[in-house]
Amino acid sequence: MVPIPGFINKEIEILDRSKSKYLFGTRKGPYNRDYFNTLWSRYKNQSEFDLTNVTLYSFRHTGAINVFEKTGSIQKVKEVMGHSNIQVSLIYLRGIEVSSLSVEDMPDLIL
Repeated sequence: MVPIPGFINKEIEILDRSKSKYLFGTRKGPYNRDYFNTLWSRYKNQSEFDLTNVTLYSFRHTGAINVFEKTGSIQKVKEVMGHSNIQVSLIYLRGIEVSSLSVEDMPDLIL
């Protein structure tokens, strides 16, 4: 389960559930398997940005990095992404820049 931000929750609450039980749109049934990929492809074709190598899957990596940067917790990334193994979550964070250690980061030595 993933927490939903308040501003999204408000939008969900005002949806007219008599029109549809689905969150995206007013269809009476589920979208086909490729619905969002088709929308993304159309957007990429008309966008002024170079999105050649950007896929919907790219947003999962961005989300994982954002969760890690906000929380500093690999465990939370694992939970949000639904991974059963933390090693998989680490793959999503492979491109993240980690700042170098400084003297202040090291533990105090008591002599």
